[in-house]
Amino acid sequence: MTAPHVAILDDEPEIRRMLSDALEEAGFRTTCYARATEFEAGLKRAQPDVCLVDLGLPDRDGLALVHRLALEQGAAIIIISGRAQVQDRVTGLELGADDYIIKPFDPTEVVARIRARLRKPRAEAAPAAQTADFAGWRAQFDRYVLTDAGGRETPFSHAEGEVLRLFLESPNRLITRAQMQEALGSGAGESFDRAMDVRISRLRTKLGEDPKNPRLIKTIYGAGYIFLGEVRWS
Repeated sequence: MTAPHVAILDDEPEIRRMLSDALEEAGFRTTCYARATEFEAGLKRAQPDVCLVDLGLPDRDGLALVHRLALEQGAAIIIISGRAQVQDRVTGLELGADDYIIKPFDPTEVVARIRARLRKPRAEAAPAAQTADFAGWRAQFDRYVLTDAGGRETPFSHAEGEVLRLFLESPNRLITRAQMQEALGSGAGESFDRAMDVRISRLRTKLGEDPKNPRLIKTIYGAGYIFLGEVRWS
């Protein structure tokens, strides 16, 4: 089986070397980039499984890059940054990152976080099921696109797709915050809760939901969420 591929984008040579050494020792393949332009060119040649992205880049706004990657790439995105404020972490997660690691860090933690991100896809019972039809909508997880009954397409991010898939795989069942945290492999705390609220709010908007009375994704206050509807996978 081919080893998972991790793309590392950081302008500090020491960080790139430390991460590459730790990941390759753990059995991953790595490709390192110092600039966003090199990184984007590399993505056209080979699709990684995970992208490690520093926010303090010399040639591009890191958050803008993360947001574009979330919309256009199927890889998991993990931010590595010295920005330690809660709002910085929330913003990164809101823009589509799957995880946020604060510098300085232990490289073994990065390896563990990456393994956590890759664990869920390997465990899915039916990985070939990439299209779900529900309530007049079609979600295509291989393309990260929602299509309404009239054929209009709306893109969703990798992070939003993980939440949507979680709902669609367990329709008409309560999903607690603890279950979401375990399934999505993210850290607990205020930043996770706020990021989940934002992702669910964005999904509701893309599905044309009334925010005051959503009909598909229902909030059960103090408990979690329920997705109401019949789902057909193909």
